[in-house]
Amino acid sequence: MNIQIDTLAYTNKLRWLAPEQKLLLAIALLIIIAFAHPQIQILIAIWMSIWTVVYAGISAKIYLKLIYVATLFWLTSLPALAINAIDISHLNLVQNDSIKGLTISGYYVYLSSHGIEQGLTILTRAIASLSCLYFVMLTIPFTELLQTLRRVGFPVLLTDLLLLMYRFIFVLLNAAAELWTAQQSRGGYRTFSTSMKSLALLIGQLLKRTIENYRQVSLSLESRGFNGEFRVWHPHRYHHSQRYAIEAIFGCTLLIILECSISVF
Repeated sequence: MNIQIDTLAYTNKLRWLAPEQKLLLAIALLIIIAFAHPQIQILIAIWMSIWTVVYAGISAKIYLKLIYVATLFWLTSLPALAINAIDISHLNLVQNDSIKGLTISGYYVYLSSHGIEQGLTILTRAIASLSCLYFVMLTIPFTELLQTLRRVGFPVLLTDLLLLMYRFIFVLLNAAAELWTAQQSRGGYRTFSTSMKSLALLIGQLLKRTIENYRQVSLSLESRGFNGEFRVWHPHRYHHSQRYAIEAIFGCTLLIILECSISVF
């Protein structure tokens, strides 16, 4: 999936649009999301989905798959929010909050309406925030995102570290895929015990290959006169779109107005 995301970032229909415009839109919406009500967050998620699927031409199937994976993480945290327990002697304190419950060993375990409401609020905020994040990930290549951050004064050391981490992610994924295929072809995952042994060997080999790859990268950088900063030729072939800028400003303004109206009423 990481490799596919990287490919889409280089081939989407908004590739020509200046990354500064896309990044500013995502940041502005993230700020609004932090203070907005769930209704506004849902509108932001729908709007950013239109930008990603319609304007950028990203497959709706891939986009929904990314949202689905994120929703699974939310589902794992939902029971901790929705299910509460209290001593049976304090049952009168949760009568209005309890939807349904049962008594277990002197404790009243119940389904909390406030917890469900809080879980739904977290879901809308998470989906809205992820829609902004996916818009950036799927329309701006990571290396160009780092170049943009450098131009606005982001520390060079951090951008270089992020670039190295990004590269090693692909190295690890490729090595893990090769090792897993080799083990699978030799029946390394037929039973539970052999699967655990194969998994331990895979992790050990990944660590070994990572260290070897790091040494090779260090030697190659030293041989090319690395002075502590990566300098990559980067042609600026982007254009600023007045139409998209007007739409973004109008949309953000409308969202702020709607949020203020909801807060008042």
